[in-house]
Amino acid sequence: MSLKKIYLPGRFNYIACFLTLNCNFNCDYCINWLEKRDNKWPQISGQDWTHALNRLVSRRDLPITLQGGEPSLHPDFFSIINNIETQLNIDILTNLSFDVEKFAKEVNPSRLKREAPYSSIRASYHSTQMSADIFIKKILYLQKAGFSVGGYGVLHPLTKDHVLETKEKCEQFGIDFRVKDFLGQHEGELKGLYKFEGSVGSTTRLKCKCRTTELIIGPDCKVYRCHHDLYKGFPHIGNLLEPEFDIEDIFRDCDQYGDCNPCDLKIKTNRFQKFGHCSVDIKDIVKAN
Repeated sequence: MSLKKIYLPGRFNYIACFLTLNCNFNCDYCINWLEKRDNKWPQISGQDWTHALNRLVSRRDLPITLQGGEPSLHPDFFSIINNIETQLNIDILTNLSFDVEKFAKEVNPSRLKREAPYSSIRASYHSTQMSADIFIKKILYLQKAGFSVGGYGVLHPLTKDHVLETKEKCEQFGIDFRVKDFLGQHEGELKGLYKFEGSVGSTTRLKCKCRTTELIIGPDCKVYRCHHDLYKGFPHIGNLLEPEFDIEDIFRDCDQYGDCNPCDLKIKTNRFQKFGHCSVDIKDIVKAN
């Protein structure tokens, strides 16, 4: 059945496609596990994914980002990449645990390459799960095969020094390696820079109106208001496979202010790498009844 096209609002900055929330790494600081939720999600086929994603009408500077979890764990990972319509640009956020030789054989590098201030394949480095040498070797292999790949590392207080050392090592090989702040609690202290005071890590719940700049699509193609709702299993606002679904660029009522997910509230760079962006705008913050 043909589905009507869905046009991305001009304000939107990111399209997050969580092909799966499963991951083959077990990092205790992972932002996906912040909510401590059972991670058993229904998994849809690659055919359904491409059917849904091909509805989207985006801009050349606003790619679809395939992520997770670890997106390559989806059994139709290659098929999804190869069957997304070419007018939609694709980025991948991955821990780089997949077989890079097989990836290079299955995927054309031109499908993951565009004019942007960052790499199309963003490889996250996890020092407790993969050695720096293997991480670098995999990136260099993909780069030699023609792919746009860069490294990223989280500056967790316990691994910060090692991540910075790995950054220096990557740069010696000409690899663009960028670092991100650790978000969340560490030893009783909230880490991260957030736009709205008291929105993250608070024991108090307030009401507010919230509007996002992101299209957040869960593993079953359901669309969520924010990362908080996705990870905690809150009700979705629609499904890309529903024929009549459309994106509403509106403020929505919320009663979870104080328990927001750090990903939604952190101050960060936008897709043009300009600092000061926040994924959501919030107004009318009041006490909950």
